Amino acid sequence: MDALGEDTVRQLDRDHVFHSWSAQGLIDPLPIARAQGSYFWDYTGRRYLDFSSQLVNVNIGYQHPKVVAAIQEQAARLATIQPAFANDARSEAARLIAEVAPDGLDRVFFTNGGAEANENAMRMARLHTGRHKVLATYRSYHGATAGSITLTGDPRRWASEPGQPGIVHFWGPYTYRSAFHAENAEQERDRALAHLRDTLMVEGPHTVAAVILEPVVGTNGILVPPDGYLEGVRAICDEHGIMLIADEVMAGFGRCGEWFAVDHWGVVPDLITFAKGVNSGYVPLGGVIISDAIADTFRERAYPGGLTYSGHPLACASAVASITAFHEEGIVDNARRLGTDVIGPRLREIAARHPSVGDVRGLGVFWAVELVRDRETREPLVPFNASGDAATPMAAFAAACKERGLWPFTHFNRTHVVPPCTTTPEEAEEGLAILDEALDVADTFTT
Repeated sequence: MDALGEDTVRQLDRDHVFHSWSAQGLIDPLPIARAQGSYFWDYTGRRYLDFSSQLVNVNIGYQHPKVVAAIQEQAARLATIQPAFANDARSEAARLIAEVAPDGLDRVFFTNGGAEANENAMRMARLHTGRHKVLATYRSYHGATAGSITLTGDPRRWASEPGQPGIVHFWGPYTYRSAFHAENAEQERDRALAHLRDTLMVEGPHTVAAVILEPVVGTNGILVPPDGYLEGVRAICDEHGIMLIADEVMAGFGRCGEWFAVDHWGVVPDLITFAKGVNSGYVPLGGVIISDAIADTFRERAYPGGLTYSGHPLACASAVASITAFHEEGIVDNARRLGTDVIGPRLREIAARHPSVGDVRGLGVFWAVELVRDRETREPLVPFNASGDAATPMAAFAAACKERGLWPFTHFNRTHVVPPCTTTPEEAEEGLAILDEALDVADTFTT
């Protein structure tokens, strides 16, 4: 297809594309012409440094030549095959994923994305345990399919209620805005674990199939749990025969400076869901990594689930190339070093200069800057789930970033620093310098 001009792209989008999570008449999507590495360009030639990795998924950066070549080669040889057949790209992708997963998780069920992965992980846990309830945290996002949106603990769930029965929400740790009135990380950990125990007590632990959580919460705040929390959840689950599902859709594949976020604490879940960074969205792909015990449940019992495009050859070929490049190019180590040596230190320096910064937190290339009107009271820069005029301060901050050539990821009263895992220290410094300037705009809204 010949490239279309910017005006044509805008008009066709306006006439025919129905956008997700949007009031259709109130948006004007920016047409993007091309991308490379950590940058993308609009049709005027304006370049943006991507501090959002699109939807925190372009972990390997744009147009990685090895991944592009793998898709091209696979398309020329075998563009598609249904999941009942064995396929070399699918088999090798599963092997490579199992190889980097924690010990004892050796089988992969492929999906087209993260929401379907969480749907199937929940189904597997229920069938394996013979129980129905699933506990999920507030301040979480697990996808927009029927079950996954019920698991979700943020406002995106509200319009889909009443949701799937059997889902119970509880509070996870968030030291800066503690639901438990904790004064430090240790108190937050202990009180959050006590709260989970209390929730299980009144729900009946014998009725609970699984606890699902994002090991590091993503869109809802990049909430890094206090040391010992995930280990505590694992112990509680083991005590009651409950499956632990780690939703690593956003946090996995290098984002936290580890293959999976749980590796930071040495915790082994029963099921891991993934998508996004496994192949950086070059072709839609997700999946569930399954423990040996759960896989054995379906050795002679059919698993009642499947997808026409499960393990699609083009997607799996891109995953093979991406994981191989991660190994060969030291991309996980690069993400870890960016966090410890560049992003973390610079954000702490920036926070000291700006009264609008209440907190910074993160790992690897997965950071949040929480913006406030008042550091003492911790009043958020904008109210929870703000829209319209109430969201003006964050909109002004985001506009200041874009005017300077930085594409930010903003949510509620936070901006997230989530560039590709392949970002260089120099590129990270470039973006952080722009962020520093743009925060002058946020400072004007402080009291």
